[in-house]
Amino acid sequence: MSNHDQEITPEILEWIKQQHVFFVSTAPLSAQGHVNCSPEGLDTFRVLNPKEVAYLDITGSSAETIAHVRENGRILFMFCAFTGGAKIVRLHGRGTVVLPGSERWGELIDRFPPQPGTRSIIVAKIARVGNSCGFGVPTYNYVQERKALTRWAESKGSAGLIQYKAENNSRSIDGLPSLDSGH
Repeated sequence: MSNHDQEITPEILEWIKQQHVFFVSTAPLSAQGHVNCSPEGLDTFRVLNPKEVAYLDITGSSAETIAHVRENGRILFMFCAFTGGAKIVRLHGRGTVVLPGSERWGELIDRFPPQPGTRSIIVAKIARVGNSCGFGVPTYNYVQERKALTRWAESKGSAGLIQYKAENNSRSIDGLPSLDSGH
């Protein structure tokens, strides 16, 4: 019912491209810290090569992924088939945070459609690709992307987003540093 590889195969790549949602999980090193799992969408995931992926991180209510990746690098991406045959793919890796203005930013940002509120790109070197059945995952029909996050970011404007990130994204819920106030 399950198998694993050390890289993303062409078959898995094609399957990932068809998915509209994925989940990102990270955790701090502290046993008392909170594990984080974030649903993502909006065409923000890219496979850079069979052993490296990236996703466009958009301003949100917290910055747990950034804080955890900066602290320890551990990251997991999970994709579930909500239509078609049952399948779950997990990409285990070590992540880095790429911020606007960095050399890697210029190399990566054009791979994604423009998204208001973009705050970073999370890049991960993949060490394990798990592929399992997903027989217990229900089927759903994709209707459309939600526009709420885009509208919210546009309504804030550049100055408002900087202020919001300074107030809400500078530390994780466990107090780990995430974004500097300049980002």
